Amino acid sequence: GAVESLLDRSSHVQLLDGSVVELDQSLRAVILESLHELSSNALRVLGFAYKDDLTEFATYDGDEDHPAHKLLLKPETYSSIESNLVFVGLAGLRVRLFVYFILDPPRKEVPRAIEDCRTAGIRVMVITGDNKATAEAICRDIGVFGRHENISSRSLTGKEMEGFFSQGAEPRHKQEIVRLLKDSGEVVAMTGDGVNDAPALKLADIGIAMGIAGTEVAKEASDMVLADDNFSTIVSAVGEGRSIYNNMKAFIRYMISSNIGEVACIFLTAALGIPEGLIPVQLLWVNLVTDGPPATALGFNPPDKDIMKKPPRRSDDSLISPWILFRYLVIGAYVGIATVGIFIIWYTRSSFLGIDLSGDGHSLVTYSQLANWGQCSTWNNFTASPFTAGNQEIKFDNPCDYFQTGKIKAMTLSLSVLVAIEMFNSLNALSEDGSLLTMPPWVNPWLLLAMSISFGLHFLILYVPFLAQIFGIVPLSLNEWLLVLAVALPVILIDEVLKFVGRCTSGMRSSSSKRSLKHKEE
Repeated sequence: GAVESLLDRSSHVQLLDGSVVELDQSLRAVILESLHELSSNALRVLGFAYKDDLTEFATYDGDEDHPAHKLLLKPETYSSIESNLVFVGLAGLRVRLFVYFILDPPRKEVPRAIEDCRTAGIRVMVITGDNKATAEAICRDIGVFGRHENISSRSLTGKEMEGFFSQGAEPRHKQEIVRLLKDSGEVVAMTGDGVNDAPALKLADIGIAMGIAGTEVAKEASDMVLADDNFSTIVSAVGEGRSIYNNMKAFIRYMISSNIGEVACIFLTAALGIPEGLIPVQLLWVNLVTDGPPATALGFNPPDKDIMKKPPRRSDDSLISPWILFRYLVIGAYVGIATVGIFIIWYTRSSFLGIDLSGDGHSLVTYSQLANWGQCSTWNNFTASPFTAGNQEIKFDNPCDYFQTGKIKAMTLSLSVLVAIEMFNSLNALSEDGSLLTMPPWVNPWLLLAMSISFGLHFLILYVPFLAQIFGIVPLSLNEWLLVLAVALPVILIDEVLKFVGRCTSGMRSSSSKRSLKHKEE
């Protein structure tokens, strides 16, 4: 067993010539020096001892009726049974160590995985039954400790930790450590392979058992089983989990900001008193058909490039933070303003941003007339000219119908802006804080395909006369499409600015988190 434990229970030492002498302090010091030398070379060191005077155990053969058998049923008698031993020697072994299931020498990918954990704000703690010097040597090899770092306060033996716990029993140390970490608000992932690891695996937030070397008891007590017994696989799983969570947020962010925009559009139309810009069948089309493919494709977003450089989120963090809610409202407000704004532009302006809108021959009105269109019948000398929409000519016997029948072109522009702006908004959802310059649209080809499908469906209802009639829209000219793009594209610029602000504040939080992590480690 452990050399230190055997020395505590040994009273004599067998020398090289076979003679047995009393174990004194000088011999103890020599043995411990040899132990330290072997352990410092990352060897697992086992001590060997025997006992000649077996008393009642001399005739014990495993029979349950033997008097000695009753002693074995009482753990409190073990120390007296294994006493007055003759220490024989020690051996350094290169075997599989329980140091987070790392082979000795460690797998080449482990140091990198440890560094990734540190960058991601994850503390790696090694709990092992091996000699302290052996564990420290391996921890230095894999990067848990620096090569020349002073770890006097960061490496403790079971006996040194007994003062922290109500009991000093070694199998309980892992449980006590897990409990202390959870009580301090940490999310604890615990790895283990043995039967005695099961209670700690059960207690941890995430229990991880070894699939190859693990016992069935450990596997049953765990939340997940590691198929390849490789620490770097856990780190990869953390990155994948963060990516899944981000993609879920991307879906929610896209849908909520888009729906806020639609609500804002309806609210602004009513508040301004202008004619209705979107009818129910159009809103249903946008929600059920046009938005569907991009929202689904966001689930295939690749991980952010800095996903493992961000600090972990707290387990009690809300899905929608105040900052994210603010972003939803800003983007939603712009969607509403743009959708209503293009409706007003068509009625009141002959050109916008240098784009000529007079080609269809429609009549211009003032904003005041548009906002008070219900009083049209009282206006003197008001007229409205017919205008073209594709191959159609839109005309009306009553000039006041210009605000009802004649709004078909303005309504088509509003619907097209809503569709286009939500397609561009799906690009914003590629990353919560990452710019499109660092995470361009083609990183998710499924999203580009989904956008193409949505635009294709919109073109279908625009340019197929039967469908256009159902949805109450008309074909648009090239200049009108340029106007749609000019009004829709700024949603990307607005979110880029918001992302930049988010990155700045996130960077400050990350620095604070790393300082906190360093303080905890110290």
